[in-house]
Amino acid sequence: MNMMATKMAYLSEKQDVLAQNIANIDTPGYKAKQLHDLDFNRLAMAESRRLKMRASTGGASMEGIRSTQNFRTEVQRKTYETTPVENSSTLEEQMAMVAHNKLEYATVTNLYSKTSSMFKTALGDNH
Repeated sequence: MNMMATKMAYLSEKQDVLAQNIANIDTPGYKAKQLHDLDFNRLAMAESRRLKMRASTGGASMEGIRSTQNFRTEVQRKTYETTPVENSSTLEEQMAMVAHNKLEYATVTNLYSKTSSMFKTALGDNH
């Protein structure tokens, strides 16, 4: 669950970076930014080291979602074209990234919902 929450926080921050790139489409000399890719394998290894087995008690609840993290941004290196005002941010490229980001966010949200439903089913309808 924490890994999904981290991925959702990452995708939210990525959406902010993409929105900033789109807002600066006509800014002369603007260099588009991007987030470093989220290293899922490193995240999985870190989470697996944190896991501890616990016996549950009646009425125990799951911990809340971790607060968002600050992911590192960098200047986007792979650009397909540069505008006449030496701007590396193109609307088509940024909108394609926004659509891909939206799809990833919907996938993680769906997975989060299905996992929550599975836990609710396992715990019974009265929880």
